[in-house]
Amino acid sequence: MSPYRSAFVMMMTLVVITAPGSPAAAQAAATPHRWDLEVEAGPVWQTVNDVQIPNDGTGTRISLVDVAGKGPWSAGRVYLSWKLSEKSSLRALYAPLSINEAGELAGPVSFAGGDFTAGPVDATYKFNSYRLSYRQRFHQGAHWSWWWGFTAKIRDAQIALEQDGARSVKDDLGFVPLAHLAGEWRPSAKWSVIFDADALAGGPGRAEDVALKLSRNLGERARVAIGYRLVEGGADVDEVYAFAWLHYAVASLHLSF
Repeated sequence: MSPYRSAFVMMMTLVVITAPGSPAAAQAAATPHRWDLEVEAGPVWQTVNDVQIPNDGTGTRISLVDVAGKGPWSAGRVYLSWKLSEKSSLRALYAPLSINEAGELAGPVSFAGGDFTAGPVDATYKFNSYRLSYRQRFHQGAHWSWWWGFTAKIRDAQIALEQDGARSVKDDLGFVPLAHLAGEWRPSAKWSVIFDADALAGGPGRAEDVALKLSRNLGERARVAIGYRLVEGGADVDEVYAFAWLHYAVASLHLSF
Protein backbone atom coordinates (compact mmCIF):
# COMPACT_ATOMS: atom_id res chain seq x y z
CA MET A 1 0.00 0.00 0.00
CA SER A 2 1.39 3.42 -0.97
CA PRO A 3 2.16 6.09 1.69
CA TYR A 4 -0.68 8.28 0.35
CA ARG A 5 -3.21 5.43 0.49
CA SER A 6 -2.10 4.36 3.98
CA ALA A 7 -2.50 7.91 5.29
CA PHE A 8 -5.91 8.24 3.63
CA VAL A 9 -7.20 4.96 5.11
CA MET A 10 -5.97 5.91 8.60
CA MET A 11 -7.54 9.37 8.43
CA MET A 12 -10.89 8.08 7.11
CA THR A 13 -11.03 5.42 9.85
CA LEU A 14 -10.53 8.09 12.50
CA VAL A 15 -13.22 10.26 10.87
CA VAL A 16 -15.74 7.40 11.01
CA ILE A 17 -15.18 6.54 14.67
CA THR A 18 -15.38 10.20 15.71
CA ALA A 19 -18.24 11.30 13.44
CA PRO A 20 -21.26 12.91 15.16
CA GLY A 21 -23.70 10.24 16.28
CA SER A 22 -21.15 7.43 16.57
CA PRO A 23 -20.74 5.72 19.99
CA ALA A 24 -17.14 6.87 20.23
CA ALA A 25 -18.08 10.48 19.57
CA ALA A 26 -20.96 10.36 22.05
CA GLN A 27 -18.74 9.01 24.79
CA ALA A 28 -15.99 11.58 24.09
CA ALA A 29 -18.45 14.47 24.22
CA ALA A 30 -19.39 13.55 27.79
CA THR A 31 -16.04 14.64 29.24
CA PRO A 32 -13.79 17.66 28.57
CA HIS A 33 -10.76 16.85 26.46
CA ARG A 34 -7.14 17.13 27.62
CA TRP A 35 -5.38 15.61 24.59
CA ASP A 36 -5.19 16.54 20.91
CA LEU A 37 -3.83 14.35 18.12
CA GLU A 38 -3.15 15.65 14.62
CA VAL A 39 -1.99 13.49 11.72
CA GLU A 40 -0.77 15.30 8.61
CA ALA A 41 0.29 13.85 5.24
CA GLY A 42 0.93 14.95 1.67
CA PRO A 43 3.50 15.45 -1.08
CA VAL A 44 6.63 17.59 -0.68
CA TRP A 45 8.73 19.38 -3.31
CA GLN A 46 12.14 21.06 -3.06
CA THR A 47 12.97 24.23 -4.96
CA VAL A 48 16.31 24.97 -3.25
CA ASN A 49 18.71 22.49 -1.65
CA ASP A 50 22.28 23.78 -1.87
CA VAL A 51 25.10 22.06 0.02
CA GLN A 52 28.85 22.44 0.39
CA ILE A 53 30.74 20.21 2.83
CA PRO A 54 33.14 21.37 4.11
CA ASN A 55 32.46 25.07 3.61
CA ASP A 56 36.11 26.12 3.69
CA GLY A 57 36.97 26.29 0.00
CA THR A 58 37.87 22.61 -0.36
CA GLY A 59 34.29 21.35 -0.85
CA THR A 60 32.21 21.79 -4.01
CA ARG A 61 28.89 23.61 -3.75
CA ILE A 62 26.18 21.60 -5.48
CA SER A 63 22.41 21.71 -5.84
CA LEU A 64 20.58 18.58 -4.72
CA VAL A 65 17.64 19.87 -6.76
CA ASP A 66 19.77 19.45 -9.89
CA VAL A 67 20.97 16.02 -8.73
CA ALA A 68 17.79 14.50 -7.25
CA GLY A 69 15.04 16.58 -8.89
CA LYS A 70 12.24 18.67 -7.41
CA GLY A 71 9.98 15.78 -6.37
CA PRO A 72 7.33 15.19 -5.23
CA TRP A 73 7.98 12.73 -2.41
CA SER A 74 5.62 11.55 0.31
CA ALA A 75 5.87 13.12 3.76
CA GLY A 76 3.95 13.21 7.01
CA ARG A 77 4.02 14.32 10.61
CA VAL A 78 2.22 13.70 13.89
CA TYR A 79 1.40 16.20 16.67
CA LEU A 80 0.33 15.21 20.19
CA SER A 81 -0.77 17.99 22.57
CA TRP A 82 -1.51 17.88 26.29
CA LYS A 83 -3.61 20.69 27.74
CA LEU A 84 -2.06 21.94 30.99
CA SER A 85 -4.81 24.51 31.62
CA GLU A 86 -7.45 26.46 29.71
CA LYS A 87 -4.72 28.70 28.25
CA SER A 88 -1.56 26.59 28.09
CA SER A 89 -0.42 23.30 26.60
CA LEU A 90 2.57 21.17 25.66
CA ARG A 91 2.85 19.91 22.07
CA ALA A 92 5.16 17.17 20.77
CA LEU A 93 5.97 16.72 17.08
CA TYR A 94 7.52 13.92 15.05
CA ALA A 95 8.23 14.98 11.44
CA PRO A 96 10.39 12.57 9.41
CA LEU A 97 11.63 13.32 5.89
CA SER A 98 13.86 11.15 3.71
CA ILE A 99 14.73 11.66 0.04
CA ASN A 100 16.76 9.01 -1.84
CA GLU A 101 17.25 9.48 -5.57
CA ALA A 102 19.55 8.42 -8.39
CA GLY A 103 20.78 11.41 -10.39
CA GLU A 104 23.66 12.92 -12.31
CA LEU A 105 26.61 15.09 -11.34
CA ALA A 106 27.38 17.73 -13.98
CA GLY A 107 31.07 17.81 -13.05
CA PRO A 108 33.65 16.67 -10.50
CA VAL A 109 32.56 17.12 -6.88
CA SER A 110 34.46 17.11 -3.59
CA PHE A 111 32.00 16.29 -0.81
CA ALA A 112 32.58 15.37 2.85
CA GLY A 113 36.08 14.08 2.22
CA GLY A 114 35.20 12.11 -0.93
CA ASP A 115 35.84 12.87 -4.60
CA PHE A 116 33.17 12.14 -7.21
CA THR A 117 33.31 12.33 -11.00
CA ALA A 118 30.70 13.63 -13.43
CA GLY A 119 28.01 11.05 -14.09
CA PRO A 120 25.52 8.86 -12.21
CA VAL A 121 25.32 9.26 -8.44
CA ASP A 122 22.94 8.29 -5.63
CA ALA A 123 21.92 11.17 -3.35
CA THR A 124 20.36 11.00 0.12
CA TYR A 125 18.80 13.89 2.02
CA LYS A 126 17.33 13.13 5.47
CA PHE A 127 15.85 15.74 7.78
CA ASN A 128 13.95 14.33 10.75
CA SER A 129 12.57 16.79 13.28
CA TYR A 130 11.58 16.11 16.90
CA ARG A 131 10.07 19.04 18.82
CA LEU A 132 8.47 19.91 22.14
CA SER A 133 6.58 23.21 22.33
CA TYR A 134 5.09 25.17 25.22
CA ARG A 135 2.10 27.26 24.04
CA GLN A 136 0.21 30.00 25.88
CA ARG A 137 -2.99 31.59 24.56
CA PHE A 138 -2.74 35.36 24.85
CA HIS A 139 -5.93 36.34 23.00
CA GLN A 140 -9.40 34.78 22.80
CA GLY A 141 -12.13 36.63 20.93
CA ALA A 142 -15.35 35.89 19.06
CA HIS A 143 -13.48 35.16 15.83
CA TRP A 144 -9.76 35.22 16.65
CA SER A 145 -7.47 33.23 18.94
CA TRP A 146 -3.68 33.64 19.25
CA TRP A 147 -0.94 31.61 20.95
CA TRP A 148 2.73 32.25 21.55
CA GLY A 149 5.46 30.08 23.02
CA PHE A 150 8.80 28.44 22.45
CA THR A 151 9.93 25.18 20.87
CA ALA A 152 12.85 22.87 21.64
CA LYS A 153 13.85 21.11 18.42
CA ILE A 154 16.16 18.14 17.86
CA ARG A 155 17.42 18.03 14.27
CA ASP A 156 18.50 14.63 12.91
CA ALA A 157 19.91 15.32 9.44
CA GLN A 158 22.02 13.47 6.91
CA ILE A 159 23.34 14.28 3.42
CA ALA A 160 25.15 11.59 1.44
CA LEU A 161 26.52 10.90 -2.04
CA GLU A 162 27.37 7.42 -3.33
CA GLN A 163 29.09 6.49 -6.58
CA ASP A 164 30.64 3.17 -7.70
CA GLY A 165 30.57 1.80 -4.15
CA ALA A 166 32.21 4.87 -2.58
CA ARG A 167 30.03 6.80 -0.14
CA SER A 168 30.56 10.10 1.68
CA VAL A 169 28.18 11.07 4.46
CA LYS A 170 27.59 14.13 6.62
CA ASP A 171 25.45 13.50 9.72
CA ASP A 172 24.13 16.33 11.85
CA LEU A 173 22.37 15.82 15.17
CA GLY A 174 21.74 19.04 17.07
CA PHE A 175 19.47 21.18 19.23
CA VAL A 176 17.70 24.28 17.88
CA PRO A 177 15.59 26.69 20.01
CA LEU A 178 12.64 28.20 18.09
CA ALA A 179 9.97 30.81 18.74
CA HIS A 180 6.36 29.70 18.29
CA LEU A 181 3.35 31.69 17.06
CA ALA A 182 -0.09 30.40 16.07
CA GLY A 183 -3.44 31.93 15.24
CA GLU A 184 -6.95 30.84 14.30
CA TRP A 185 -9.66 32.85 12.55
CA ARG A 186 -13.22 31.47 12.81
CA PRO A 187 -15.56 33.13 10.30
CA SER A 188 -18.31 30.59 11.12
CA ALA A 189 -19.05 27.75 13.52
CA LYS A 190 -17.76 25.06 11.16
CA TRP A 191 -14.92 26.76 9.31
CA SER A 192 -11.62 28.26 10.41
CA VAL A 193 -8.27 29.38 9.00
CA ILE A 194 -5.24 28.22 11.00
CA PHE A 195 -1.75 29.73 11.02
CA ASP A 196 1.09 27.88 12.76
CA ALA A 197 4.80 28.74 12.82
CA ASP A 198 8.06 27.74 14.49
CA ALA A 199 10.96 29.99 13.46
CA LEU A 200 14.42 31.29 14.29
CA ALA A 201 16.58 33.81 12.43
CA GLY A 202 19.99 35.30 13.11
CA GLY A 203 23.59 34.22 13.47
CA PRO A 204 25.01 31.68 11.01
CA GLY A 205 21.67 30.02 10.29
CA ARG A 206 17.90 30.19 10.28
CA ALA A 207 14.87 27.89 10.39
CA GLU A 208 11.21 28.37 9.50
CA ASP A 209 8.32 25.92 9.55
CA VAL A 210 5.12 27.77 8.62
CA ALA A 211 1.69 26.36 7.76
CA LEU A 212 -1.60 27.90 6.61
CA LYS A 213 -4.65 25.62 6.59
CA LEU A 214 -8.38 25.77 5.93
CA SER A 215 -10.17 23.65 8.56
CA ARG A 216 -13.71 22.27 8.86
CA ASN A 217 -15.24 20.92 12.07
CA LEU A 218 -16.77 17.44 11.88
CA GLY A 219 -18.16 17.63 15.39
CA GLU A 220 -17.06 18.60 18.88
CA ARG A 221 -13.97 16.36 18.81
CA ALA A 222 -12.82 16.14 15.17
CA ARG A 223 -11.89 18.36 12.26
CA VAL A 224 -10.12 18.03 8.92
CA ALA A 225 -7.93 20.55 7.14
CA ILE A 226 -6.06 21.15 3.90
CA GLY A 227 -3.33 23.69 3.28
CA TYR A 228 0.27 24.58 2.51
CA ARG A 229 3.43 24.23 4.59
CA LEU A 230 6.81 25.85 4.00
CA VAL A 231 10.00 24.56 5.63
CA GLU A 232 13.09 26.67 4.97
CA GLY A 233 16.47 27.20 6.53
CA GLY A 234 20.01 26.05 6.95
CA ALA A 235 23.46 27.02 8.19
CA ASP A 236 26.54 28.77 6.82
CA VAL A 237 29.55 27.77 8.95
CA ASP A 238 33.03 26.43 8.23
CA GLU A 239 31.90 22.84 8.63
CA VAL A 240 28.88 22.99 6.36
CA TYR A 241 26.88 25.20 4.01
CA ALA A 242 23.33 23.85 3.60
CA PHE A 243 20.12 25.72 2.78
CA ALA A 244 16.83 24.23 1.58
CA TRP A 245 13.32 25.35 0.63
CA LEU A 246 10.68 22.60 0.98
CA HIS A 247 7.02 23.01 -0.02
CA TYR A 248 4.24 20.74 1.27
CA ALA A 249 0.63 20.29 0.13
CA VAL A 250 -1.00 18.88 3.26
CA ALA A 251 -4.19 17.27 4.51
CA SER A 252 -4.70 16.61 8.19
CA LEU A 253 -7.08 15.14 10.74
CA HIS A 254 -7.29 16.64 14.24
CA LEU A 255 -8.88 14.69 17.11
CA SER A 256 -9.57 15.78 20.69
CA PHE A 257 -10.05 13.31 23.52
